[in-house]
Amino acid sequence: MDMQTLSEHDRRDHPAADWTRIGMIVPSSNTVLEPVTARLLHGMDGTVSAHFARLKVLEISLSEASRDQFSRAPVLAAARQLVDAKCDVIAWNGTSASWLGLETDEALRAAIESETGIAATTTSLCFRDAYQALGVTRLGLITPYTDDVQSKIVANYEAMGLPVVAERHLGDKGNFSFAEYSGDLVADLVRAVAAHGPEAISVVCTNFRGADHAAALEAELGIPVLDSVAVTLWGCLRRAGVDTKPLAGNGRLFSL
Repeated sequence: MDMQTLSEHDRRDHPAADWTRIGMIVPSSNTVLEPVTARLLHGMDGTVSAHFARLKVLEISLSEASRDQFSRAPVLAAARQLVDAKCDVIAWNGTSASWLGLETDEALRAAIESETGIAATTTSLCFRDAYQALGVTRLGLITPYTDDVQSKIVANYEAMGLPVVAERHLGDKGNFSFAEYSGDLVADLVRAVAAHGPEAISVVCTNFRGADHAAALEAELGIPVLDSVAVTLWGCLRRAGVDTKPLAGNGRLFSL
């Protein structure tokens, strides 16, 4: 019998340096985020992979219990798991700062980077970067959230100097239930908001099917339609120094 053990060096024919790894911290009750991210990454032809750690999130409201879901310790524990996958960037893939305030994600990004030594970002910070990149000054807003959460988001955007000219929301405090609304319903909400003349429309929630028709809606309406999952991926790729243009078919933002 001819037996031969290859050296460790010889066996490693696809070294880690050959592809980019994106780590994402995901709300535990999300079911949309991961498959949508995987679908969007098909355009990268295997040069980028996404890896996930979960953070317990069951409800979106302004209650203290809901706020406690996003406390720093469990987020950092999830981030430490992603260090083991040698990720090139780590993202909090959730929109909590849209109602809690962007400063919470600024502090969280710094804490993740300090804890892990890895570049970090968040969905809300990626949205801010997207608005700046696209030159957006009037926004349309779609969410599945409750009245009080929506009001907080609108107020926070206006404090950023980005007025919301029209919005629609579903009054749901989910979080699992957000995935039960179809992409067709989200598209109808986008069309209703577009009638009020925003320069871009944001679908804010990473467990909502905003990516399903985003590119088609952009072609129909002539303005960017920014889905949270897609925006987070765009921001992660940029943070990792990866050209996003191969994904341009998924929305105008990726062409920048």
